[in-house]
Amino acid sequence: MNLLSIGGSDPSSGAGIQSDIKTFSSFNAYGLTVITAITSQNTSGFGIVEPVSQKILKNQLELVISDFKIDGIKIGMVYNSQIIKVLYHQLKKLKIPIVIDPILKSTTGGSLIENSAIKDFEKFLIPLATIITPNKFEAEILSKTKINQKNTPEKIAKIIQKMGAKNIVITGIVTKNNQISDFVLEKNNKYFISGDRISKINHGSGCNYSAAMIFALAKNKTIRESVKFAKQFTYNSIKNAKNVGKGIAITDIQKYDKIKLELSDAINQFVEIKNIYKNIPECQTNFVYSKEKPKSTKDILGISGRIVKTGKHVMVAGNLTYNGSKHVATALLTMNKRFPQIRSAINLKYQNTTILKIKKSKLTVFNYDRNQEPKNVRLKSSSIQWGIKSVIKNSKKAPDVIYHKGDFGKEPMIIVFGETPNNVLRKILKII
Repeated sequence: MNLLSIGGSDPSSGAGIQSDIKTFSSFNAYGLTVITAITSQNTSGFGIVEPVSQKILKNQLELVISDFKIDGIKIGMVYNSQIIKVLYHQLKKLKIPIVIDPILKSTTGGSLIENSAIKDFEKFLIPLATIITPNKFEAEILSKTKINQKNTPEKIAKIIQKMGAKNIVITGIVTKNNQISDFVLEKNNKYFISGDRISKINHGSGCNYSAAMIFALAKNKTIRESVKFAKQFTYNSIKNAKNVGKGIAITDIQKYDKIKLELSDAINQFVEIKNIYKNIPECQTNFVYSKEKPKSTKDILGISGRIVKTGKHVMVAGNLTYNGSKHVATALLTMNKRFPQIRSAINLKYQNTTILKIKKSKLTVFNYDRNQEPKNVRLKSSSIQWGIKSVIKNSKKAPDVIYHKGDFGKEPMIIVFGETPNNVLRKILKII
């Protein structure tokens, strides 16, 4: 995947194109850059800005666009009207996702756009945006309206949407319970995505957010999935922020674990399945994904808590961590030893209706009777390992589903297996 960052150069590498390159690289995407301006700044203060000429800006764009297949574009700092107009004429015919991060001011104190250019920014660039990601301050500047009880985030987002942006995400809205929310306005949908707040001043989180957003969009994720992904990625970058210089901390972008990326995406899709709460067992649900050739559950990624039911909704309680699951991870480990291609699994509530759908599908299904479990196995609490082993020992084909009807004090359960989390999801959609 090739992603293009258009923006300013930050010598501290906390924000701007340097930060975007780090983000893209963490996703194993190839980062391309077009520089709009050179800034002088560090973690303690801001120096001067020197925009590039229209000639070199146009030439950068022409050569990059003509040579590479670009899967997505992020636009950050643009500084003046001349830059804005060149970008508009070069990008207006492209049919790829574009994320615009309306960078107006640096965390270190510098102004990153001329006041006279804001009108042209609204006229020429905002209509190019698949998603525009202003924070609360930037949204207020663009809409010329303060967010308050009367002027809600929705009202402000609609003002910006009328400027031509397809989707608006206003980030950094502090809500109750010390959470921080992003308000999302799509063409026919509106909602908040909330998460824990980290009270830490940092340099780079806005760039991390928009760069992660364009990666998710280029992977054909929905707007909701892309916002969730960007929010979680940014949360981690702030949590890991480091004091590299003498001033404010710079967000730390760690190499992203591909296994964690795939499982996280699948979990986000799972919790959005309509009426999925009906399939969460009393012991709750875990979704796991292993490394190749796992030696123990320490090589299997799972949720440290569970996917839990809250009324008619489900939520993830806990973080993704290796050795985060015992029960489902043990089932997967046992299956993987016989069928190494099987690396993901999830447990669902046992229901007769689900079993009927499984049997009518073309999925391979096995079951075992826990009443037949040897006494010595019961005493060692290795029931799941015994059950999986007993049904696959003579099988030449890996089962898609294994279930049992429980026993005294033991909840009946369905476990769905697959090569990847997405493969597991496809099977789930066939049987619920």
